[in-house]
Amino acid sequence: MFVCMRGLIVDYYGVLNGTDDEAKRWRELLKAVNENGVATAVLSNDPGGPGADPIREFETSGLVDSVILSGEIGADKPEGRAFEIAAERLGLSPRDCVMVDDSIENIHGAVEKGMVGVFYQQFDRSVVEITGLFGLEGDF
Repeated sequence: MFVCMRGLIVDYYGVLNGTDDEAKRWRELLKAVNENGVATAVLSNDPGGPGADPIREFETSGLVDSVILSGEIGADKPEGRAFEIAAERLGLSPRDCVMVDDSIENIHGAVEKGMVGVFYQQFDRSVVEITGLFGLEGDF
């Protein structure tokens, strides 16, 4: 299977922290993406500290390869540096990555850095784009 995009970066607040059903579906999707050799990360404007433990759990549980918190890297989305750091943590160029975010400003920032942007409003809509970009099949 040929996959042109090699990295999936997802926002936490407003995307991954939705309903229990959405959280379950996101976990299934992230697992499938990882199993297809795609590097994954969470990029959040969270300040860090102990309050960020639910976000860090995505990395410690193995659901994503890296969790990047703006408060720990000194760059907030939509600043270009935040997207560059996220791609670097995955060992990729921004142009090899897809950014999923519920903020259109953050999507614009990611696209300006060369990423493909998926504006998140609803899981069912976004999963169609994500599975298409990564050549995934299945129900999530």
